[in-house]
Amino acid sequence: MERHRALEGIKVIDAANLFAGPLAATILGDFGAEVIKVEHPRGDPSRYHGYSKDGVGLWWKFLGRNKKCVTLNLSKPEGQEIFRRLAGDADVVIESFRPGTFERWNLGYEELEKGNPGLILARVTGFGQFGPYKDRPGFGTLAESMSGFAYVTGQPDGPPTLPPFGLADGIAALATAVAVLMALRARDVTGRGQVVDLAIIEPIFTILGPQPTVYDQLGIVQKRSGNRSVNNAPRNIYKTKDGHWVAVSTSAQNIAERVMRLVGRPEYVDEPWFQKGSERAKHADELDEAVGGWISERTREEVMEAFEEAGAAVAPIYSIADIMEDPQYRALESIITVDDPELGPIKMQNVLFRLSETPGEVRWSGPRLGEHNEEVYGELGLGRKDLEELAGKGVL
Repeated sequence: MERHRALEGIKVIDAANLFAGPLAATILGDFGAEVIKVEHPRGDPSRYHGYSKDGVGLWWKFLGRNKKCVTLNLSKPEGQEIFRRLAGDADVVIESFRPGTFERWNLGYEELEKGNPGLILARVTGFGQFGPYKDRPGFGTLAESMSGFAYVTGQPDGPPTLPPFGLADGIAALATAVAVLMALRARDVTGRGQVVDLAIIEPIFTILGPQPTVYDQLGIVQKRSGNRSVNNAPRNIYKTKDGHWVAVSTSAQNIAERVMRLVGRPEYVDEPWFQKGSERAKHADELDEAVGGWISERTREEVMEAFEEAGAAVAPIYSIADIMEDPQYRALESIITVDDPELGPIKMQNVLFRLSETPGEVRWSGPRLGEHNEEVYGELGLGRKDLEELAGKGVL
């Protein structure tokens, strides 16, 4: 039986830069949407961000996968006209410029919807389309700072800690993809498109849990607690005899009891304070000493085997080298090999999840800059001579 892709027939124009907006488009493309990546003739900055090999950006190979890449200078009137034509039969446009920029280029929603009332315009910015900070440069690092994430991350006696990767951007990308799907579903009912206004500071703020409610009701400001949790214990990372690290979680009461019996301290289970996670957290020092002492006398393999036999929750702290060799990741095919015309076979993450009837697929890796100019613009009636003239004017 022929399988279809979940978003087959959906056309997405990715006019965003760097990570949050483009990653949202990548996710949609992974599940079958036709994604046209519109880049300034200089290229999206992500092409040149991070590691490269032979002058080819490696981050781009992941972020640009499943996209048709065209160049277009949106500050030029000719570029704006071409963009409006591209958006004329699109389902979704994703942009990440500062508020007012698309309007200045005559590409605001009121302009775009004239020829396409069903269009969804997803606007991904640091601080949203209104408010006192709307015109500030917005990057994921600022969201990680302002959301409260950095404030609660790190050791109790250390400074606030930022993640060494695009955490806020990644969360915002997932939220943007969900918002686009909601808007598409609403269009099925109303026949109308709409604007998605996503501020990168908000999705990461949401996943930090009930902090606003706790502060509102109890006046408590969550502090940094290292690898411990105020909600349960033992919960930490521990070093094994052979120099590896493992993480233990006891979010469930029965798991906490199994851990303490496993490490030879069953007497703790009978303590009145042990029956509630938040009370166990107040005794983290003694619980960590018991668990950490037991783990330090055993190799990682011995620890993993013992925890698994006891039905307790433990996981090794993996590097990417460990992940590449792990049998569970291999079973899930979480890492795939893609043939790339510039680099040859390259490995990258697979699609986010498995759909039994309409699965996603990585069809190609990030293309060269402007690789699909002739194909995409040819569908608009622009021939090679037209493209050469536009390139000479700095439009392409």
